[in-house]
Amino acid sequence: MTAYILRRIAIAIPTILTLIVLSFVLMEFAPGSPFDSERGIPPAVLANLEAKYGLDRPAIERLGIYIWNIVTQFDFGPSFTYRDRTVNDIIAQGFPVTLTYGIWSGLAAIAVGVPLGIVAAIRHNTWIDYLAVGFSIGAQVLPNFVMAPILVLVFTLWLGWLPGGGWQGGQWNYLVLPVIALSTSFMASIARLTRSSMLEVLNAPFIRTAQAKGLPMRRVILRHALKPAMLPVISYLGPTFAFLLTGSVLIDVFFSTGGIGQFFVAAALGRDYSVIMGVTVLYGIIVVALNLVVDLAYAWIDPKIRL
Repeated sequence: MTAYILRRIAIAIPTILTLIVLSFVLMEFAPGSPFDSERGIPPAVLANLEAKYGLDRPAIERLGIYIWNIVTQFDFGPSFTYRDRTVNDIIAQGFPVTLTYGIWSGLAAIAVGVPLGIVAAIRHNTWIDYLAVGFSIGAQVLPNFVMAPILVLVFTLWLGWLPGGGWQGGQWNYLVLPVIALSTSFMASIARLTRSSMLEVLNAPFIRTAQAKGLPMRRVILRHALKPAMLPVISYLGPTFAFLLTGSVLIDVFFSTGGIGQFFVAAALGRDYSVIMGVTVLYGIIVVALNLVVDLAYAWIDPKIRL
């Protein structure tokens, strides 16, 4: 197992370095400048600004310094737009918000999707199965950018039960709508994947053998069918959790949560390349780390993967 972990880490490190280099190159060739304005900046002032932020150095030197600062200090440099603030300060302010409702969204998707898929597989071709499949299809055709305004329209404007935006330190009533909007489509995908995987396992020879021995159905499900049925679901959870964090930009903007997505959009509009790169690299590291965790969990459940 240790050798497997070391191999996965050895693959993850060059992947992250490649992401950093590609992000830097793309920002280098992006048109415009973070110091562009409608009124224009005198050449002398522009030269001083570029010297202050190190933009007057060769690109290869700036790339080396950027990678060195990330590796040694996890420092993404200063922001070009937010004066006297670094990219780390911006991430420290916005990322905990996004992380909070991202985790709650993932837990909600698993807590509802997995049991729903299991029940639908056990009660195959019954009204429960049809209801679960109908819910999954309906939820998947409503992505978060459609679900969010519908939720605000119903629960905020019509019923007045929940606030339509804000954060207020993460109070539960401010969490409900963002979590529902972000988790619903993933909840449906997990339910459908669990159902199909469980149906396949329930028709396997070893399950029929367990039933032929007279074991109770509950024990057959929990002791024999659940573990192999969860393998495809676990493979799906890594990218899902990553997207719950990286794909929450619209939720941050729509509900005005103050999450990292709002800063990312503002940085893109204001050409704050350091913030864009910092958030991109951070999200890339999260994706690689979550995929590594999923690979390790998959290898723990299925020892054949280690070989």
